[in-house]
Amino acid sequence: MNLLEEGKALTLDFKKLRKVAETDQDVIPVVLQHAESGKVLFIGYANDLALKETFTTRQAVLWSTSRNELWRKGATSGDVLDLVDVRVNCEQNSVLYRVIPRKGGVCHTKDATGQARQTCYYRSTTAMDRELEFV
Repeated sequence: MNLLEEGKALTLDFKKLRKVAETDQDVIPVVLQHAESGKVLFIGYANDLALKETFTTRQAVLWSTSRNELWRKGATSGDVLDLVDVRVNCEQNSVLYRVIPRKGGVCHTKDATGQARQTCYYRSTTAMDRELEFV
């Protein structure tokens, strides 16, 4: 079992943005939101190429900061996210992809039935010293 993804200990990665900066890629944060329910699905990053590919394919395309490559969401899992629209924040330093999941699953982790979770935000906590609870 992957304790980071399936455990109840709160171990936030406060160094994530430093790691992203070390890739030497010019990226912006992307919030992915279900266009119908309003649920936040996950957060990723896009560079210029990923954003252009998103507009061209009308599917969510991101830049993988861990693999340092273009990430076509669903290319291997089948969990494709069809694009409804892209919204830009006031300072133009992040975007919101409003999407519709083609199959229903979104996260690379699986629920108790073995299905891809419908959001990457499947645990909650009420304080820094509290265990995570599955929601």
